[in-house]
Formats: sequence, structure tokens, C-alpha cells
Amino acid sequence: MQIHSLPKIKKKSKRLGRGPGSGRGKTSGRGHKGVKARSGRLFFIGFAGGNLPYFRRIPKRGFTHLKRRKERWQIVNLKDINEKFNANEEVNPDTLFSKRLIKERSGLVKILGKGNIEKALSFSVHRVSEKAKEKIEKAKGKIECLIP
Repeated sequence: MQIHSLPKIKKKSKRLGRGPGSGRGKTSGRGHKGVKARSGRLFFIGFAGGNLPYFRRIPKRGFTHLKRRKERWQIVNLKDINEKFNANEEVNPDTLFSKRLIKERSGLVKILGKGNIEKALSFSVHRVSEKAKEKIEKAKGKIECLIP
């Protein structure tokens, strides 16, 4: 038996305020007096029964409205570049985005040295790792960093 083949059982709601014989008459399960016995919401969500509410207990320090956005690096390995690019092609954020190797065209790009490269390509990206730099220069490629 699976969960979708179980019979649909509709639970009856308890009828409140139908006399003393029903078991839920008179106060209708709300007890006697007090804020929870009244109709409508008379207390707010953070109410702690007369104690100082939690959000007023915690310290409030600092101002975080204009927080600087953390730089997100998009990483591309040499093995992926070797598969998608032909010899003497330009490797830059636009071409990497068009070949679906990165997700954001405007983001920062770093080339890592995982895998090998056999083609002479010209790179103009934001960062290149030392290992990748060695492999690109060995394959007679050019590197230009967009960030000094």
C-alpha cells in the first residue's frame, strides 16, 4: 500500500458552543476569562506572557543597511576550456558565458589549472592561478589580467 492509495478520510471539526451535553458548551474550550478567552487577537505575536519579549531582550548594535556585497568568483578549469574552445580563440567572460562555462557575464572569473591545455589561446580574465599560468604559457598562450 502506498500513501496515494490510502482512502481519503475527512476529519469532522468539533462543534463548539452547543450546550453542556456536547462537552464543548458554555466556554467552548477556551477556559474562564483571560486574554485567550476573548474574541479577536488582543496580544501580538512576540508576546511572552508579561515577560520582556525576545526581540527586545537581544542587543541591537551596528548598522547593516549598506553592507558591501561579497565578491563572488566564478571558477573555470583548463580541462573545460580545452574541450569548448578551438585554437587561437579569445577566452574572456563574454565567450565563457556564451559557451555556458560561467553563469554571470558581469562576475569575476578565475582560471584554475585542473586538466591540460593543448591549444594556444589568449586569455583576458580577472585572475589566473600559478599552475594554470604555467600550462597556458607552455601551450604558447597569452594571458591578460583584467584586475591589476
